[in-house]
Amino acid sequence: MSAATPTAPVTIQTQRPGVPFSRLVKVELRKMFNTRSGFWLMASIIIIAALATLAVIAFVPDDSLTYGLIGGALATPMALLLPIVAALAVTAEWSQRSGLVTFTLAPHRGSVIGAKAAAAIIVSVVSVALALTIAALGNVVGAAINGIDPVWDLGALEISYFFLANILGLLIGFMFGVLLRNPAAAVVAYLVYSFVLPAILSILAALQDWFRDLQPWIDFGYAQTPLFDGGSLTGEQWANLATSGTIWFVIPMAIGVWAVLRAEVK
Repeated sequence: MSAATPTAPVTIQTQRPGVPFSRLVKVELRKMFNTRSGFWLMASIIIIAALATLAVIAFVPDDSLTYGLIGGALATPMALLLPIVAALAVTAEWSQRSGLVTFTLAPHRGSVIGAKAAAAIIVSVVSVALALTIAALGNVVGAAINGIDPVWDLGALEISYFFLANILGLLIGFMFGVLLRNPAAAVVAYLVYSFVLPAILSILAALQDWFRDLQPWIDFGYAQTPLFDGGSLTGEQWANLATSGTIWFVIPMAIGVWAVLRAEVK
């Protein structure tokens, strides 16, 4: 009898390397720019920064034109647009019904959410850097037009606070996107949080003495005000940021991530 023909062992690979986090971040960055609405939303940040700089040069008196004044003029549009960018980025899978494809190719939803957050923060940092660069050019040009020396009244500390304030605002928009998973609802919730809630809390603080001292501890927007005022923050002001941030960002974000990890994707 002939010897039995040897058979090659069959190896079944049950573990495959996952998608690298850096690749997820690159994909999320590309998704933020590769649509017409996304591109123009990003471009609008730079366009508005340029228009605000020109408006300051045109209408502010010569002796009041400073780098800090131009930077302050950019604070409002940046604080409004960047959180909307983050909210739209995180709700794309749910509003465009692409979540099934995304979470099939990258089944670890936590990594996808983290990549979206990292991409949004990168966009925020780059956008703020470009806006501050435009403001610096505007300061030089405005001083040359008016025949005065440019005033550089923003130091490294004030600029770092400006970056921090915009990143915190962006994270609030990101949180509403994760929590609500609907672009319209997330944007409306952020606008209510930014414009309606501060007015209500300010009125309450003006009318109720007991709330006046409590406001910095529970009003996240109010606790961020020292970031725009210049100067070093005190230990109590950092504690105000941490406490109010836990109420308005950490806890809702944890609830939103928990819901995303367990939500049915269609």
